[in-house]
Amino acid sequence: MTSPEKPGPITSNSLSNLKTSGIRHGFFTRQGGVSEGIYRGLNVGVGSNDEREHVVENRRRVAEWFQLGPDRLATAHQVHSPDAVVVSADHDGTRPKADALVTATPGIILGVLTADCGPILFADPENRVIGAAHAGWKGALDGVLENTIEAMIGLGAKRGSIRATLGPSISRGNYEVGPEFVERFVARDPAYEQFFTPSTTPGHSMFDLPALTVMRLTKARVAADCLGLCTYADPETFYSYRRTTHAGEPDYGRQISAIAMTEN
Repeated sequence: MTSPEKPGPITSNSLSNLKTSGIRHGFFTRQGGVSEGIYRGLNVGVGSNDEREHVVENRRRVAEWFQLGPDRLATAHQVHSPDAVVVSADHDGTRPKADALVTATPGIILGVLTADCGPILFADPENRVIGAAHAGWKGALDGVLENTIEAMIGLGAKRGSIRATLGPSISRGNYEVGPEFVERFVARDPAYEQFFTPSTTPGHSMFDLPALTVMRLTKARVAADCLGLCTYADPETFYSYRRTTHAGEPDYGRQISAIAMTEN
């Protein structure tokens, strides 16, 4: 279980400018880990069937990148919910059933795991509140983004000071859905039809999850941007649930996107 590589996450220009505020973030790829086979790389998925010691070591490497111990890495038991949970100073490693985490406590790493769904990292550098959300189609539709923002405001953040970046997720060109999927969205809001374009498969459509995510963030009146990276299209860099399914593989890894604040 050795690897000379170290995790080298992708960063957002808008969030990178916050280093002077003591906020550090990274959208980690599958590079720099010790997992093997179909999980090759930096698989941090506790729920995967990967060797547990590999997952533990990969999570340790993520925490080390933040210059913190693995006990400071907070993640959730993600269930595609709209729920956001506050992580406090007495974080004990418990993974709450939720899809977003927020904190105003320095020295805690907030992480969300993805393999096509959207990882969104939030920061209010002025009031020193951070957040991380996992938004697949269900979470984005049901309000996980807005709930993350409200939870941050509950800790003292100001809406106009919050910045959010959507990391690597599946792109419209690789996300084909059936007519019942489209109907579910349009029934919620007819304007959501803009996120679907006809597929080459009769009756099917291509779904633009990143565009929906950024629109919801912008509508919630926070500054938002998107890295524009597709998990499905880049197997060397990212894990992808849909790509694994299409390949008939038995399981898949998860990458992590994380954010933390240093002590004042």
